[in-house]
Amino acid sequence: MVVLGVVAFLVTLAALLAAAGHAGYLAMLTSAAKKRPGGQPAVDFARKRFPIAGVGLGVTLLAFLIGTGDSAGADVFATLLGAGGGIGSVKALQSTQRRFRKGEF
Repeated sequence: MVVLGVVAFLVTLAALLAAAGHAGYLAMLTSAAKKRPGGQPAVDFARKRFPIAGVGLGVTLLAFLIGTGDSAGADVFATLLGAGGGIGSVKALQSTQRRFRKGEF
């Protein structure tokens, strides 16, 4: 049971970091674009992507909080929820980077 708790903690922590990374990337993109002339389309693009990052961050934070419970069921649920949220956040970050680099905004 202790091993399951440690696994749940590590998975949800990694997922939380991935989700925070996506939100941080969008924040840095917005900040840099605001400082450049003609950067408003990039700012608008990043603002459209913020809800996706917020949902990912919320899901992974919820998984992290559920994982602090003492039951094995909570640890399993937190692991699954955290893994799904983390994978979704990584995919969303990759999509954001790909679309921004191609100028699709």
